[in-house]
Amino acid sequence: MSQKAFDILAKKNQEALLGGGEARIAKQHKKGKLTARERLDLLLDEGSFEEIGKLVTHRSAEFGLDKQKFLGDGVVTGYGKIQGRLVYVFSQDFTVFGGSLSETHAEKICKVMDLAMQNGAPFIGLNDSGGARIQEGVVSLGGYADIFYRNVMASGVIPQISAIMGPCAGGAVYSPAMTDFIAMVEGSSYMFVTGPNVVKTVTHEEVTSEELGGAMTHASKSGVTHLTYANEVACLEGIKRLLSYLPQNCEDNAARIPSTQGKSVVKELNTIVPENPNQPYDIKDVIELVCDKASFYEIHKAFADNIVVGFARLDGRSIGIVANQPAILAGVLDIKASTKAARFVRFCDAFNIPLLVFEDVPGFLPGTDQEWNAIITNGAKLLYAFSEATVPRVTVITRKAYGGAYDVMNSKHIGADMNYAWPTAEIAVMGPKGAAEIIFRSEIKKSDDPEAKLQEKVDEYTEMFAHPYRAAARGFIDEVIIPENTRKKLISAFEMLENKAAKLPRKKHGNIPL
Repeated sequence: MSQKAFDILAKKNQEALLGGGEARIAKQHKKGKLTARERLDLLLDEGSFEEIGKLVTHRSAEFGLDKQKFLGDGVVTGYGKIQGRLVYVFSQDFTVFGGSLSETHAEKICKVMDLAMQNGAPFIGLNDSGGARIQEGVVSLGGYADIFYRNVMASGVIPQISAIMGPCAGGAVYSPAMTDFIAMVEGSSYMFVTGPNVVKTVTHEEVTSEELGGAMTHASKSGVTHLTYANEVACLEGIKRLLSYLPQNCEDNAARIPSTQGKSVVKELNTIVPENPNQPYDIKDVIELVCDKASFYEIHKAFADNIVVGFARLDGRSIGIVANQPAILAGVLDIKASTKAARFVRFCDAFNIPLLVFEDVPGFLPGTDQEWNAIITNGAKLLYAFSEATVPRVTVITRKAYGGAYDVMNSKHIGADMNYAWPTAEIAVMGPKGAAEIIFRSEIKKSDDPEAKLQEKVDEYTEMFAHPYRAAARGFIDEVIIPENTRKKLISAFEMLENKAAKLPRKKHGNIPL
């Protein structure tokens, strides 16, 4: 073979590596952003990336596009390894037509998505795009739809992770929205269906891109994004850590990591719940003490913080945690908390990740705002998610378990495998004061000293119901445990449940209350 042939290939490879050219790369760096290839270098194990479609170009001729062709057409696609595990990736290149999606750009993404499905490996998308390539018209829109369809087909089959590293607007937002986790970079990424200019024209609202769809907006207000990071390097490292808790696909189990802690006794747990049942405490302290040291990785941290969800390790085993947070709104369940937890439960169930629930819940949040915005339907999402989950499920009631919220929070009645309670647990229809006011209303009203009578009846109800022993007598609680033994009890329970085999009734799919 002639040297000329080798020279042509080398030239084309060099051209492809430059994307939109050195000037545009410099502009990207000036914004504090990495290039598409630099991101992949940081995400993947060194030397593991194999590119697919490096020399692809668009096929359009309209609006002078025939005179502007860049190898790769604005997206780098291929496969590589993260911590030795196979993953498929795409990384949009903003230096080429602003990362806009063309027909061929979409075809490249679809190709690696198909490979990810066929080979049962996670799929990671690094988004940095101005949206559909307007010059191509409907074929670019068709390209988006081809990707959306594959996102849905892959859902529950392989983990799908989206990182928003720049703009993501219009139709482009729906692919990340259908993936399992969205990560955003603070200050340099944003997502919205319609941008600030359209918002101003239609509603006359003045709003910046950051306010409308920035990382913290979606982390705290909408809940669209699950994870936010201060910069791109931290974001890519965060994705690696997230992946460490997940299996390759729905037929696989997450890797178990050797642990040196074993079934240790944790004395600090004995004093973590205050004697005053109305005094708050931080459930994250319980999680950190029970789970392997520094293993808890919180998801949706800034959204609906009256409930806590995230991944952790228990004696090296990957588990998903759902916990009421008594430090925020007393740990009450509301619309946002219910949907946040339901989504997390369904993800864990899809990918064989056992579920651990810490319960301290006074009930559902009352009020017109909650009722008019469908707390009934949204609360039912969490009930539905737990009820259909077939992975090992264990609950620890640390304090309050009142009303319908007791049922919803992975109770024995909806299929939990093991249910433990601390001696401080209160399992009842409602709190003692509310119950006494209803049951003994007439007696209190007729009393010479209503306040004293009320307190007497509150004490009577507390002694009768505000403890875990009635539930334990019925078998609704498997064991009342001393808090310091929680870790070793949980490790034993999950070991026992390791080979659990449960199947749902045969059906096409259920109809979750959306």
